[in-house]
Amino acid sequence: MNRQAYLNTIESVIAGGPYKDDWDSLSGRQMPEWMYRGKFGIFIHWGAYAVPAFANEWYPRNMYMQGSPEFEHHVKTWGEHKNFGYKDFVPLFTAPKFDAGKWAALFEKAGAKYVVPVAEHHDGFQMYKSELSHWNAFEMGPRRDVLGELNAEFSRRGLVPCASSHRVEHWFFLGHGKEFDSDVREPLKLGDFYWPSMPEGDHQDMFSKPEPTAEFLEDWLLRCCEIVDNYKPKLFYFDWWIQHSAVRPYLKKFAAYYYNRAAEWGEDVTISYKHDAFAFGTATVDVERGKFAQAKPFRWQTDTAIARNSWCWTENNTFKPADSLVRDLVDIVSKNGVLLLNVGPKADGTISDEDIAVLSSIGEWMRVNGEAIYDTTVWRMAGEGPTQTKEGQFTDGEDTQFTPEDIRFTTRGKHLYATFLQWPKDGNGHIRSLGVQDASHLPVFAGIVEDVDILGYGKPVWTRDADGLHVSMPGIETTMPVVVRVTLG
Repeated sequence: MNRQAYLNTIESVIAGGPYKDDWDSLSGRQMPEWMYRGKFGIFIHWGAYAVPAFANEWYPRNMYMQGSPEFEHHVKTWGEHKNFGYKDFVPLFTAPKFDAGKWAALFEKAGAKYVVPVAEHHDGFQMYKSELSHWNAFEMGPRRDVLGELNAEFSRRGLVPCASSHRVEHWFFLGHGKEFDSDVREPLKLGDFYWPSMPEGDHQDMFSKPEPTAEFLEDWLLRCCEIVDNYKPKLFYFDWWIQHSAVRPYLKKFAAYYYNRAAEWGEDVTISYKHDAFAFGTATVDVERGKFAQAKPFRWQTDTAIARNSWCWTENNTFKPADSLVRDLVDIVSKNGVLLLNVGPKADGTISDEDIAVLSSIGEWMRVNGEAIYDTTVWRMAGEGPTQTKEGQFTDGEDTQFTPEDIRFTTRGKHLYATFLQWPKDGNGHIRSLGVQDASHLPVFAGIVEDVDILGYGKPVWTRDADGLHVSMPGIETTMPVVVRVTLG
């Protein structure tokens, strides 16, 4: 590829399109309707790091950190780093059982509406056909255009194809390999797999040094735009380090280029971001492994994983139960959010039985109760009940213990959906927010309730008084949330 010619094209598209590379021009955007209506997406972390299958997807970095568990594991299992480094996992990453159609069918069965494969993780190995580096899955490892095959299958099944890039962290990701006799050796130059392997600073310092150079950031911009032009993702997901001050000018250029290209396609797209890397209102807010405690006036996304300990497959993954993830989905949607749930396939291209079981259970619930999720909007309040949701990132280490009094609301048309995060064991549910008005009581909702049913179970006995809507249906035995559908008059 002629890099300078492509950079010139990027500048030309920005100059000629409706969006310029400044926050004012990029403002006024929100999550697209297809994403907001769909509510539920699948994230995929898959790469050469699935071969060692140890600890997590940061194995490429940590294996070069002397004294770390990954370092010790690597030496014991694979040998000294100077003889077997991270690059040597790539020839082992052949993925003989990878079947994009099977993955797409599983995600469709789970009830997902959009899918976000990681196009390039921090390790620098591209999971797509690229003209910018030979270190890509089309030329090495699987020798297949993984992103292209997946997105073709997603489109065929009506799933919205998306992509993510975690490339910017590659600036420092393999830098510890320079601290001892490893295969991360100087000189490193543009195009090398390990380039640039710079010293690692404070990840939260937006002005940390050494900062990414213009050469690195131009390469980053080209890689992102190549994904846009060749795969036309409807959502472009970024991980966290894009908030560094040195990245900001290039981030604006990418956003303007992407939004202008999408305008040419006639598509509504978005970028998801963390840590205020974008000006508010120019892209979609994302909360990693966490959520908001209260409903927000803006649309937002949670990204989390089925596995508690890792985003990729490892031999020791611990898996969240399906009922807990469904409760998270209900809670997030009630607060104006959507859920992006990650699965980490094995190195051979298969998805683990544990992941399949979780996704299948979610899909079974969604087939019965999906109308309380898809195409819904927030009600006047997100929910009721005593349990407080932890707010912020990385708060999903333990399942929240909800009670039968914890209810979440969504609405669509004439229906209000009251989802019990735990159904009462005696079968008697109580929705306090739907009490009727009397001389001494002004309720949250003063409208008319015409009918009540429970999705998947039928008609309960129900009454309504000043204390709330009382719903009785003994015999429901499930750990999954139960949806009471209220038909309004």
